[in-house]
Amino acid sequence: MNINQLIEIVKNKLNKNIICDNIEVEDKTFLHKSHKSHDKNKFHIKLIITSDYLKKKNKVESTKDIYKILKKELEENIHSIQILIK
Repeated sequence: MNINQLIEIVKNKLNKNIICDNIEVEDKTFLHKSHKSHDKNKFHIKLIITSDYLKKKNKVESTKDIYKILKKELEENIHSIQILIK
């Protein structure tokens, strides 16, 4: 899987499962390429989600929701994820 495919999958899954006004997915893999644990098949992404639905929840609940939705991708294609909810 390449980063563009992963971004589309992440956006689609989140849009189907969470009420969002906007979702941005940024590839931050380049920041971690020199790390010993770097795996070329796993990506580092940053999610910027605009969602009143998620903002009403506390940070832990919102993060759990996102992790549950992206469970497969986190296991197979995402090494690290940063989440910003606006």
